[in-house]
Amino acid sequence: MYRLIEKHKALLVYLPLALYWVVLLILTSLPGKDVPNTNINDKVEHYLAYSILAILLCFTFDFQKKIKFLAKQPYLFSLLLVSFYGCIDELHQLYIPGRSCDVKDWLADTCGGLMGIGIVLLIKRFSSKVVAEQ
Repeated sequence: MYRLIEKHKALLVYLPLALYWVVLLILTSLPGKDVPNTNINDKVEHYLAYSILAILLCFTFDFQKKIKFLAKQPYLFSLLLVSFYGCIDELHQLYIPGRSCDVKDWLADTCGGLMGIGIVLLIKRFSSKVVAEQ
């Protein structure tokens, strides 16, 4: 599975990352009254949203070949970027009507990032076991 994703990285990783990040930025820039109600706890929304971001970033950093130090530590750089972006996004929401900056949201973002990285590690481990058994 991991090799399949790598083989089609432009379509399965790079494009989804760009689109997802734009959607995430748009949603976090909406005034509080315009935020869609999902009936999901706010912290769970943050956790899930940043898990997906971390998954896409891990694959991106791992598959890209231009910046070697990113490819050597894709999990670390994914976590750092997810956490940094979550912090910046929370600060950005100070300027959005009806929104606020919440440290607990940033923690949910960072924890979601950790979960996303864990998912990528599981996919990579499972994929390498399947290849070894063949």
